[in-house]
Amino acid sequence: MDAISGLFDNYYTQHSQSSTKTSELENRLKNQDLSEKTDEELMSACKEFEAYFIEQVMQQVKETIPKSEDEEDNKYLDYFGDMMLQECASIITERGDLGIAQELYESMKNNISALNIKQAEITEEATVKAQENAGAAQKAEV
Repeated sequence: MDAISGLFDNYYTQHSQSSTKTSELENRLKNQDLSEKTDEELMSACKEFEAYFIEQVMQQVKETIPKSEDEEDNKYLDYFGDMMLQECASIITERGDLGIAQELYESMKNNISALNIKQAEITEEATVKAQENAGAAQKAEV
């Protein structure tokens, strides 16, 4: 019974940490106006996402590997194993082996450019309309 309880506690801890990380990353991305960010900040956010994604994939792969008898009760291995996965994910991201961050960055830059063009068009239309309304108001006064 203790073994089942320990497995459940381990799974719950890992799952809650993963959910917390996911929520934090999601909130950071949703609550930021990316059009005001520099290219370096945007690329940093993309790399952070790629590292998180790689870490999650590696964590799932790690869970499919059967543990030996020596590893089952080693809490230090669990802790440092997670740190190792985070470091490996960061190294893979920095080397650009997968290129997810670069693709995401280019996509976001294109979306931001399109959004800026659309906002400029809306602003221009509003300015023209305001000038037309002002001209019509002046004619009505005369």
